[in-house]
Amino acid sequence: MLYLQGWSIPAVAEVKLRDDQYTLEHMHAFGMYNYLHCDSWYQDSVYYIDTLGRIMNLTVMLDTALGKPREVFRLPTDLTACDNRLCASIHFTSSTWVTLSDGTGRLYVIGTGERGNSASEKWEIMFNEELGDPFIIIHSISLLNAEEHSIATLLLRIEKEELDMKGSGFYVSLEWVTISKKNKDKKKYEIIKRDILCGKSVPHYAAIEPDGNGLMIVSYKSFTFVQAGQDLEENMDEDMSEKIKEPLYYWQQTEDDLTVTIRLPEDSTKEDIQVQFLPDHINIVLKDHQFLEGKLYSSIDHESSTWIIKESNSLEISLIKKNEGLTWPELVVGDKQGELIRDSAQCAAIAERLMHLTSEELNPNPDKEKPPCNAQELEECDIFFEESSSLCRFDGNTLKTTHVVNLGSNQYLFSVIVDPKEMPCFCLRHDVDALLWQPHSSKQDDMWEHIATFNALGYVQASKRDKKFFACAPNYSYAALCECLRRVFIYRQPAPMSTVLYNRKEGRQVGQVAKQQVASLETNDPILGFQATNERLFVLTTRNLFLIKVNTEN
Repeated sequence: MLYLQGWSIPAVAEVKLRDDQYTLEHMHAFGMYNYLHCDSWYQDSVYYIDTLGRIMNLTVMLDTALGKPREVFRLPTDLTACDNRLCASIHFTSSTWVTLSDGTGRLYVIGTGERGNSASEKWEIMFNEELGDPFIIIHSISLLNAEEHSIATLLLRIEKEELDMKGSGFYVSLEWVTISKKNKDKKKYEIIKRDILCGKSVPHYAAIEPDGNGLMIVSYKSFTFVQAGQDLEENMDEDMSEKIKEPLYYWQQTEDDLTVTIRLPEDSTKEDIQVQFLPDHINIVLKDHQFLEGKLYSSIDHESSTWIIKESNSLEISLIKKNEGLTWPELVVGDKQGELIRDSAQCAAIAERLMHLTSEELNPNPDKEKPPCNAQELEECDIFFEESSSLCRFDGNTLKTTHVVNLGSNQYLFSVIVDPKEMPCFCLRHDVDALLWQPHSSKQDDMWEHIATFNALGYVQASKRDKKFFACAPNYSYAALCECLRRVFIYRQPAPMSTVLYNRKEGRQVGQVAKQQVASLETNDPILGFQATNERLFVLTTRNLFLIKVNTEN
């Protein structure tokens, strides 16, 4: 059973895409922006920004009733005066701190007091500075110790790239800004650190670790830090020129070993070459210059690995795999300078290895426990058109990549804050299911914990071609998605049956059943925001806020 009710509210400050914001990245970042914000420290309290620049708060008063919209803060600048502004964005940094962007390039850090307590709640600007081109806030954290208090925030921009003739002409910039104040001093908060990453796609997920020592990003295209003092466009130009250059080395593999081939400079001798093998690490030095160094994808037998100089003035390195049969997707973790060469025999072997997953017969044995997959049975929603995403972790001090996970066909679905003191969780499609993962920055060997599964959700959501926002309850009791207009779909976790039900085909008794429900909003305005709590869904349109009471008991 669902309970649905709507309330009229002051109009949302929606900013539509301009004519010069025509790329898919602009649509992902700004066109699909979620204008409704949920306070994770005080559930069932939501916020949005109206056309007058007011942050409006609505709180659940009774089980199915919302209080009147309440102004908690007003932006001091006139938003309409800026022609190239983006949507104003807000992030709840902690139970007493908020970061805010007005969409014109100005960042505010606001002390709010205890937001759940009307007596102590008071929103005051503690930091206010222009930071360049307009941006949106995608994450922030609060760091408090005996000596100082810091706010670290992650800002997203899409910048014009003048020299990109082949691509879209734009790149994505992520700026990691740290603002701090010494506890003993009476000075104001000030910026102590600014680092910039750039890439070619809007990240699905980007979050700073709770201790401020690292950053995790899920994206289609990789991100790299811009060196301190280096112009952002110069860095992107270097990236483009690197792509045009031929690979630094070539490598190929069999089930037992890997062969790396490097073209040597003229007149190179054996004394000019130093190659160091370790069980999971390689270091190559040519003429006293670092050529290649890093962690190998998997372990090798370093004592049996060798290198020789070929007559063709090339260095050939032979690495013996510790784990025979394991296919390496990359030679050195995070290194993109080499090129993998596959011969026809290897391609045939891979195809033969996958042969058991297909069948030329149409459904040859439907009663088999694990029936083979048939390409004719695939539906349109099973096909992934995008490239595979990767999950990267960056160290906050060295600004280098420490972990890289290729997600392959595990499509990113959504993120959710389960515990506001931890990093946001992210949900990935695994076959037909959807699995929720909680990052733990403190556990170096077990950084991502599987905490919940939504059965068949990966398959079901793929058929919803008009979906706009995706969410789930922090207690995993249900997942929900909404389309661009009107319809909201709710997928409940399996629950015990009150009556006896039998599987018609197998004759066994069914103990649990998962239900799907659909709610239709009585408005033709587009959906601009969507948030889920343990018992309620909030849906924001241009002039209405709808509350859907999800009765989890039934």
